[in-house]
Amino acid sequence: MKLIVQIPALNEEETLATAIAAIPRDIPGIASVEILVIDDGSTDETVAVARQAGADHILQMASNVGLARAFSAGIEEALALGADIIVNTDADNQYCADDIPALIQPILERRAQIVVGARPISEIESFSPIKKALQRLGSWVVRQASGSTIPDAPSGFRAYAREAAARLCVINTYTYTLETIIQAGRKRIPMVSVPVRVNEVTRPSRLFRSMREYIARSAKTILRVFVIYAPLRFFFAIAAVFALPGLIAIGRFLLFYMAGDGTGHVQSLILAAGLMAMATVFLAVGVLADLVATNRNLLEDIRARELLRAVRPGADVAQLRLQGNQSGKRSGVANAS
Repeated sequence: MKLIVQIPALNEEETLATAIAAIPRDIPGIASVEILVIDDGSTDETVAVARQAGADHILQMASNVGLARAFSAGIEEALALGADIIVNTDADNQYCADDIPALIQPILERRAQIVVGARPISEIESFSPIKKALQRLGSWVVRQASGSTIPDAPSGFRAYAREAAARLCVINTYTYTLETIIQAGRKRIPMVSVPVRVNEVTRPSRLFRSMREYIARSAKTILRVFVIYAPLRFFFAIAAVFALPGLIAIGRFLLFYMAGDGTGHVQSLILAAGLMAMATVFLAVGVLADLVATNRNLLEDIRARELLRAVRPGADVAQLRLQGNQSGKRSGVANAS
């Protein structure tokens, strides 16, 4: 069984060698461990450092495409290289690589297809009380949207079984962490969480410039993914917001009309007609969006099958199990190793 540890990196020449050196190469139940570095358009010596540090594969993006797209490109490259399990970690050595065996254990035991490392948020000194509270709140919102029990949704220390990785299709360009959990929950991919350790912080996060920006982008991501994967429910809720007062207005008019005083309350009927028209529009949009979502699911199923079949000659795949509702397709980004 092959494990590929992928490391998205952008200008990480100072910490990348340490992160690579910390990755264990001998793990029980794993025949081979390979390291894939995804260079997201670095302008420093990140690529040279990766080669010198012993990275087995280096995937260079033509320009800076962002963490989410670099992550997706790495997943597709790892699948093409024949990975049975893919572990994602950070280039700044934030996560303790010694916990990789524990991270992949639920996959080896077939208890889950996705495993998210849960950081000890309350014990991380570099996190302010506000950030800790927002981390808990954000994880709670993601749990509600995904139906999962993942306690640390923003964690980037994760393990994916081959089949689960192929089924994920990241649309957001900002970050993959929240979207992939909601997707997996909606697609009923088994997920669990295991506690992991963290190393000393070497630099502040580059994903957001302020807490306000982080909250705004995260909320936008959650809302967008929910609309994409549960459109009928979303638009039905909006339609209900308009339909309920419309029905109340109609009932008010009928009460006055039956009492013989309907002529002076026509405005209630006009208001009700407008509200019910808006509700009908949102219901129609929801039905159309649901049909589009059904078509997208079919396309994602085709993409997943192609990803799982697109194994490069010589790549060793221990198992190749296709599932009925898989999603994913390899983008064809060239490997530079």
